[in-house]
Amino acid sequence: MRIDKFLKVSRILKRRTLACEACDGGRVKVNGRTVKPSYNVKEGDLVEIGFNSGTVKFKINMIKETVRKEDADKLYEILAE
Repeated sequence: MRIDKFLKVSRILKRRTLACEACDGGRVKVNGRTVKPSYNVKEGDLVEIGFNSGTVKFKINMIKETVRKEDADKLYEILAE
């Protein structure tokens, strides 16, 4: 699954366009590398997103195309904020 779609499905970012802008702006890293919105993530990848207030690091536990709002937080595990 593409990183921009994963960020939207997991509800880490609200919209896919915001996820694309974050990737294009160089604020998203997967396993220590800055990635483009089309980067394919896998289970076990470590993702870091830079926000104005700081950074969030999380590990991808599972990948699903669709998920209910209540179950979205099961897709990832936050390591540091």
